[in-house]
Amino acid sequence: MPGARSVPSMQELIEARRRLAFVGRGAERAAFLANFDVPLRDPGRRFLFHVHGNAGVGKTFLVRELQQLAQEAGALTAYVDESTGSVPEALEAICAQFARQGRRFKDLERLLARHRERRHEADSVLQGSPPAEPSAAGTTLARAGLVGIGMVPGVGPLAGAVDPALLAGAADQVRAGLSAHFRGRDDVRLLLSPEDVLTPVLLEELTRAAARAPRQVLFFDTYERTGPFLDAWLHATMALGDHGAMPANVVVVTAGRNPLDAGRWGGCGDSVAEMPLLPFTEQEAREVLAGRGVVAESVVEEILRVTGRLPVLVSTLAETRPADPDDVGDPSATAVDRFLKWEHDPVHRAVALNCAFPRRLDADVFRAAADCPDEEADALFDWLRGLPFVTERGGGIQYHDVVRAPMLRSQRLRSPRGWTERHSRLAETFGRWRQEAEAGEDGGRLWAHDGWRELRLAESYHLLCARPRTALPVVLREVVDACAAGDVPARQWARVLAEAGRDAGAEEPSRLGSDLLRALDEDGTAAALELLLNRAGFDAPAEALARAVRGSVLRHGGAYERAMTEFDRAIALDPGLVRAHRSRAMTRAEAGDYAAGIAGLDRALALSPDDGRSFAVRGEYHRVLGDYDAALDDLDRGIALDPTRDFAWASRGATRLSRGELDAALADLGRALELKPDYGWALARRARVWRALGEEDRQMADLDRAVAVQPDWAWGVCERGDALRVAGRHAEALADYDRAVELDPGYASAYASRAVSRSALGRHEEALADLDRALGLRPDYAWAHGHRAEILARASRAGEGGTA
Repeated sequence: MPGARSVPSMQELIEARRRLAFVGRGAERAAFLANFDVPLRDPGRRFLFHVHGNAGVGKTFLVRELQQLAQEAGALTAYVDESTGSVPEALEAICAQFARQGRRFKDLERLLARHRERRHEADSVLQGSPPAEPSAAGTTLARAGLVGIGMVPGVGPLAGAVDPALLAGAADQVRAGLSAHFRGRDDVRLLLSPEDVLTPVLLEELTRAAARAPRQVLFFDTYERTGPFLDAWLHATMALGDHGAMPANVVVVTAGRNPLDAGRWGGCGDSVAEMPLLPFTEQEAREVLAGRGVVAESVVEEILRVTGRLPVLVSTLAETRPADPDDVGDPSATAVDRFLKWEHDPVHRAVALNCAFPRRLDADVFRAAADCPDEEADALFDWLRGLPFVTERGGGIQYHDVVRAPMLRSQRLRSPRGWTERHSRLAETFGRWRQEAEAGEDGGRLWAHDGWRELRLAESYHLLCARPRTALPVVLREVVDACAAGDVPARQWARVLAEAGRDAGAEEPSRLGSDLLRALDEDGTAAALELLLNRAGFDAPAEALARAVRGSVLRHGGAYERAMTEFDRAIALDPGLVRAHRSRAMTRAEAGDYAAGIAGLDRALALSPDDGRSFAVRGEYHRVLGDYDAALDDLDRGIALDPTRDFAWASRGATRLSRGELDAALADLGRALELKPDYGWALARRARVWRALGEEDRQMADLDRAVAVQPDWAWGVCERGDALRVAGRHAEALADYDRAVELDPGYASAYASRAVSRSALGRHEEALADLDRALGLRPDYAWAHGHRAEILARASRAGEGGTA
């Protein structure tokens, strides 16, 4: 309609009022804005601003103000806080916020989606896929890399990646196995080191965005919590250029309680602007109070005295507009108590008090906590969002710690029964939501779901606050499960222990949570689990579970002997713990003893006879050992129990190929590829079926596809080389063999096969050198011995000499 005016949202008005109330920090704001006008090559240009200071000095308020200033200056911005727990999660937040500003990072979004899929898939594989056959260094390095990101996936039917007769000299089967299960090099690296794969794509996206948005600013708040996983990455990305070129128009703002690590950032002093924040100056505090009509000198002086000019408290008292020094209240009272002294609406008073109990609120949590009439909930939620000590975080809101902590303490001391009842009700609410989230989900995969974890965390927090002594053993068992799920969940549960213990005044969970966080920072999940075992006072079943989880962590780090010790102790404590039996069996198989692996899975299946995963794994072990009848029996049962497990179909197809049942093998491998179209190991095995059927074109097509999706899979590349060699295409075969030994310098069969092609091309001396290398790796390699004799004879006939 002509002359119609758009109506602003309540959120926009709240934000506008906050900005109008923002005073002080003029020097910081001016320095930040002025930096936009400094030429990129000017020595005065700053690429990183670090805001730091004690709690309550207004770091987040300043960061939000700088973000608004940047947007007004035409910059694309993104804000990240402690709601993220890893670099990939931080990148997801950046993508989402840039998209809302009209700039989609489509390539990065797709890669992040694939990262999530692979993590979930890896979690599923971990629950029971066949392990890799070991190679001394490769297993340790690959497993340690997986533990470093908190994921320890299995690798599908790796044992079939190389024929049993050729296993002895193969190197780094663990990496090959990961490639066989996932989509080649990038998928493996997405699990081993996601930053190395994701960050170059982020930099490309930022570079493309710079063409239309010459100013881009990334804000990383609560750096005391996000810094442990962001700081090294930011330094490598910005200062070292480890991931490519960061466009110079990007400015980064970090904010936390501590200054930057001088050991890390000290060499970047001319590119970094430190912004240490102190409490308001007296003039700044007076400006805040005057802006809210508080000008009586006696009142102002009393506020300055009781707040220490801490910005969040000054702002809170300014909102109350006290008219008399006595109205300011006892200095020992909480900031919210002071605010509520002037809030005469009983509903508002109750809402402000009740909503301090949850750590974070969205509209649903608000309704559960506020205990207000339904018809008033939306308006009251918007009112709460406008309070000076409430900040927007991670899609919701939360109270400032400086306000929330003393407020909770006051309510706990004032009404212990009320404290327990309210936390108990919130625990019940989150527990009900958690159960709803579990409906229809595979219990083994829930820990990979962020939404479910957040509900479980909130439930655990409120249980601990309500009854610390009785809830602590339950939550400590959850910590064990969190450690099994990875580093991020482990840190989340350790932090909840520390926070709940602090808020409830319970020393044991507080101290234990802090110690767990320190152990995770210094030595990882194995150390955290050891700490729990030493101090948690578990009963026998809980201790058995903790030892089984710790054994798995050690196993995936390549520490087989220590892992076996933990599994043995777990089984002694709880002979019926299927997890311990299964993991011990897989550890033995990874160490090369497949017969022991089968025996261990016999025991696991006796305890859990409907476990399709264990049947499939045991079937694969039988296949590796050449017992094809037993393999088929197990794989048939595994598929009947879980027909969605692709590796079971692939392993059965490989078993049928070994029995000469080509049509059945083709059908099984085809089904595996329907479930997972880019399953390289299944493609390579199907190629062997096509070869046996005389379908050379189809054989090469499957091998080409396998190598295309897994270009760094040494066995797949060598397999294609063998196919080319058999077809007489020796020059092309040599290229594949060269690539295979580049990827795996200890790959004996690749050297031997390359020797045959080199000899066919008349390069007999090079062929003999390759065979010497193969036999050095595998002295009993009969195939290589036979071809060495043939090549020596051929070289002699050609007049090239050579000695046996």
